[in-house]
Amino acid sequence: MTWNYLMDMDGVLVHEEHLVPRVDEFLAELRANDIRFHVLTNNSIFTPRDLRARLLRTGLDVPETSIWTSALATARFLDSQRPGGSAFVIGEAGLTTALHEIGYVLTDRDPDYVVLGETRTYSFTAITRAIRLVEEGAKFIATNPDATGPSREGSLPATGAVAALIERATGFKPYFVGKPNPLMMRSALRSLGAHSENTLMIGDRMDTDVRAGLEAGLATILVMTGISNEHTAEQFPYRPTRVINSIADLIGHTLNPFD
Repeated sequence: MTWNYLMDMDGVLVHEEHLVPRVDEFLAELRANDIRFHVLTNNSIFTPRDLRARLLRTGLDVPETSIWTSALATARFLDSQRPGGSAFVIGEAGLTTALHEIGYVLTDRDPDYVVLGETRTYSFTAITRAIRLVEEGAKFIATNPDATGPSREGSLPATGAVAALIERATGFKPYFVGKPNPLMMRSALRSLGAHSENTLMIGDRMDTDVRAGLEAGLATILVMTGISNEHTAEQFPYRPTRVINSIADLIGHTLNPFD
């Protein structure tokens, strides 16, 4: 059986803007063995082109077509639910570009959806408008449930935290598309043209990466190069298929990662 690979980006391929050692060798081996792969991220700020440029700066060459974001998954979901719809969007280019590409109209007048994503500068005016539109009947969608994001100065409020504010103000819960929703994984599988039975998910978080993979029917691998340590897996009522120190441990074993 030939495996397909889904892998998180931050904490798996890169860590604090630095390449995880030997990741370039790992990806070269995937290509040499004609193994299909996608790099996944819950961050909806950037387009695949932006993320490819970011990875290139660290020395890693990943094609745009091999990058799957929560923004792309959200756009795919909305296109399946209401093709050609409209949305009021709080987010940046990664999200607005994905919605434009599926033919959505972005508007603050009677939209079908309020779509909340990641942004560097959350506007109180925009959040207030989102609250009023949800109260008026717009369906509430959020790209991902992450409550905080990292910065050099410390944690930043992220999509999940702002979604909680809007939920508390309106009484309406958002539908989160990104990890740990297995919908994110299934949309990535469709993009990859792969099946869950021979696809694995590599991540550094039990609560998003491993859980999403598990619920989507994938084999899972937890790495120690990001959030998790050797004791993390023991804190959850579910386990990954395998725990390794780094994705580099799979070099030489990409055809049989569980052998």
